[in-house]
Amino acid sequence: MTEDAVARRPPVRTNYVLIDYENLQPELLEALDLEHFRVMVFIGANQPKVSIDFASRLQRLGTRAEYVRISGSGRNALDFHIAFYIGELAAKNPDSFFHIISGDTGFAPLIQHLKDRKILARQCKDISDIPHVKAVNSKTLAAKVAFVKDSLGHKANGHPVTLKGLSSFIAGMFPGGLDVDVCASVIQALAADGLLTVEGTKVRFLASS
Repeated sequence: MTEDAVARRPPVRTNYVLIDYENLQPELLEALDLEHFRVMVFIGANQPKVSIDFASRLQRLGTRAEYVRISGSGRNALDFHIAFYIGELAAKNPDSFFHIISGDTGFAPLIQHLKDRKILARQCKDISDIPHVKAVNSKTLAAKVAFVKDSLGHKANGHPVTLKGLSSFIAGMFPGGLDVDVCASVIQALAADGLLTVEGTKVRFLASS
């Protein structure tokens, strides 16, 4: 990678994963053992314990994971706590991506409101539905492109300005890297989606509306 690409390479956006443990006890926690993930497990006020298996897998994430025991009980009490924490975190880290892991159906208005405010958020019923996890576990180009798009975000500045730099940046998003040809295909897909233009060896990112 050139010095120019290294200097311009931005960090991958922080992804917050907020787990409704009262509703779901997801697998694949080890897939979130990467620097840009932060995991918050919300425990109901009346839940007496967490499974040893779940706790041991979460512990491997170290300081990037924490439990939040909600105060009080009642219908949707845990959902309101998740909404509060997303608001608090989004105020401090507006470029982050928020993933709500829950089977509850009441999060749709919150997620739409966040999107209207240009805050990236989605609800998944399982960790395996998070774009990064899909990208790592999938051999399809579409999954990899979706993950890269989520990571790059909607800003036009701060990204690598050369093809070589962008290719290295994309490869670095995946454990073990990516083949050069796959990186080229990802870049072509990003250009086709209107996220960037390629002129010779130079890349220019376009701001989304």
